[in-house]
Amino acid sequence: MGPISLSTSIDAPRERVFDFICDLGIRPAWTDHFAEDYHLERIPASGLGAAVRFRVHAPAGVRYVETVIAETSRPYRIVEHARGGRLDRIPMRIVWELREGPITTVTLTFWTMPDLIFDRIRETGRSGWWRRRWAKALRRMQQLVESGAEVPRIEVAGRPRRPAGVA
Repeated sequence: MGPISLSTSIDAPRERVFDFICDLGIRPAWTDHFAEDYHLERIPASGLGAAVRFRVHAPAGVRYVETVIAETSRPYRIVEHARGGRLDRIPMRIVWELREGPITTVTLTFWTMPDLIFDRIRETGRSGWWRRRWAKALRRMQQLVESGAEVPRIEVAGRPRRPAGVA
């Protein structure tokens, strides 16, 4: 499925928007309309190397997706490498570009790169589905960033972590 590109304008400093997008621990707050069951894959949940796995209710069945923040150019660009579909065999890319002006313009580009003919056929009908879900996610992200409200986070399960050296 060839790239879907969407843009939105956010009335907030570009650095704050960059940090918001890079924090995978708060991503469920604005993508939970199409993705659920988030599990952090790495600590910390923000910045280069952060990863999360979640379930997507896309047409033609439920699929899991794992995304990793693979590249960052603060505060201009974030590149996520993802895999999804059956047996995680469909590579995906998500690129966030932030332009500063009177307000920050965020451009999201999303595409899948299925290798197998069967997967390419299944992906052809999903571009509209992905476009609608990402458009709503961008609107929700805009509202959350502009409001400045505290956003709920997901954390790694287990006991509270203790500082190093404390018994």
